[in-house]
Amino acid sequence: MTDPKMTEHLQQLMARAGSLMSPLLPKRWRGDIPVVPVVRLTGVIGFSTPLRPGLTLAGIARALDRAFGHRQARAVALAINSPGGSAVQSHFIFQRIRQLAADKGIPVIGFVEDVAASGGYMIACAADEIVCDPSSIVGSIGVIGASFGFQEAIKKLGVERRIYTAGDHKSSLDPFLPENPEDVERLKGIQQQIHESFIALVKGSRGAKLAGPEKTLFSGEYWDGRRALEYGLVDRIGDLRSVLRERFGKDVLMPLVTSERGWFGRRAQGITSGSVASRMGEFWSYSGLAEEIVSTVEARAIWARFGL
Repeated sequence: MTDPKMTEHLQQLMARAGSLMSPLLPKRWRGDIPVVPVVRLTGVIGFSTPLRPGLTLAGIARALDRAFGHRQARAVALAINSPGGSAVQSHFIFQRIRQLAADKGIPVIGFVEDVAASGGYMIACAADEIVCDPSSIVGSIGVIGASFGFQEAIKKLGVERRIYTAGDHKSSLDPFLPENPEDVERLKGIQQQIHESFIALVKGSRGAKLAGPEKTLFSGEYWDGRRALEYGLVDRIGDLRSVLRERFGKDVLMPLVTSERGWFGRRAQGITSGSVASRMGEFWSYSGLAEEIVSTVEARAIWARFGL
């Protein structure tokens, strides 16, 4: 039979020993040091090639799980630097962050670096608080699609376009055919629906904080950090280290949580198949190299819209 007094005495001794040993332990092992895991969300959303994996849910899901699963986490910080990209992947990432925050009961603080525009701003809206630099680019709450028209070029080259479809609209917006106004109108209708969903998400996230006129806020325009603060798109001006030290104390730990990496620094993107050799063969093939070049040009064009 256990003596209650003896048990209490042992507990007191253990507590005293723990308090004496605590200062000697590394900070990451101490329970009294606040921890705020940091997840970097950088790049164009959705674009993916052998050496340039885009920002997708599959690519960052593991890092998010690890950050929110940290036993001592007082909050999770998102370091965001993205000009946007895929509307679907942006929404997937937004949803996963909100789900984890609700499941774990952990607040989320978003820190905008160079830019959080379009889908990048959608991801920022997953944070309970958004912080940016005075020179950060914020906003671009809209939907865009772009293509080229080559029908005159192939005529000059003497090239005949041959296309065979089943379905009246299967060749809609083909860049080698003349533009069809009906196809353009149909595309604009889809874009309008996506835009309305984006607007609803921003309103649901920012609520009464939004201060600018809706016609301006949701026009697709973007602003610097100070104007974004005036419009209620962000909550304050600052940087990650300063804000977290102010909020949680100068001893706060800010471990960077990343996805696992495979050969040559490539992120592990969920479940993959094939050998390393086959993936490298894919890259060095002409098709893989061409894909890499095209993706780089497309990503560069998206960043360039914001002067970056």
